[in-house]
Amino acid sequence: MSKIVAEFIGTFALVLFGCGAAVLGGDHVGQLGIALAFGFAIIAMAYGIGPVSGCHVNPAVSLAAFVAGRMSAKEMGLYWIAQFVGATAGAAVLLLIAGGTAHGLGQNGWGTGYGGGFGVEAAFVFEVVMTALFVIVILGSTGTDAAPGFAGLGIGIALAVIHIVGIQVTGVSVNPARSFGPAIFVGGQALAQLWLFFVAPAIGAVLGALLYRFNVLKVG
Repeated sequence: MSKIVAEFIGTFALVLFGCGAAVLGGDHVGQLGIALAFGFAIIAMAYGIGPVSGCHVNPAVSLAAFVAGRMSAKEMGLYWIAQFVGATAGAAVLLLIAGGTAHGLGQNGWGTGYGGGFGVEAAFVFEVVMTALFVIVILGSTGTDAAPGFAGLGIGIALAVIHIVGIQVTGVSVNPARSFGPAIFVGGQALAQLWLFFVAPAIGAVLGALLYRFNVLKVG
């Protein structure tokens, strides 16, 4: 139960801090500030709840851990529930704070009128590749031979860099729960485009995890 509660809290915080920076402070902190908010949120949660649950706070990360043989299917399913509920709660709190002043809730998307206007092909490739790289960092930095105490820092920096690169492409998901929470409340196009932020991160997670599963990348 403590793992499930930890995953709920971690995903709640990620959405509230990251999407909150975009919605409430985006005009002031810009793309770099939003990217750092997501990265710092992961660093904080990694050290806060990492010892409890591993701080996946991301269904794609839990899927990668399962494929790599680091967790059971049952535990993965429980993590998914906690992550989606946590993300939804985080978006709900952000909606209560932002109210009618919010132009969306930091939802992901692509196409005309969103970010840099990138097409679906660019969005799909970005999410697959970046999720694969993200889980490679996570699985590598949390292995038994990794430098102790530095996993959270490496993972947070990786997420921040991914956001610096990709906010204009998709707003950056690499996390189906992070996309799900805001989309549920925004509806419309955000909800219609949600499929990509489930499918592409899942593919990327599996690709990254298979490198560890088959010892292409060896880790203790």
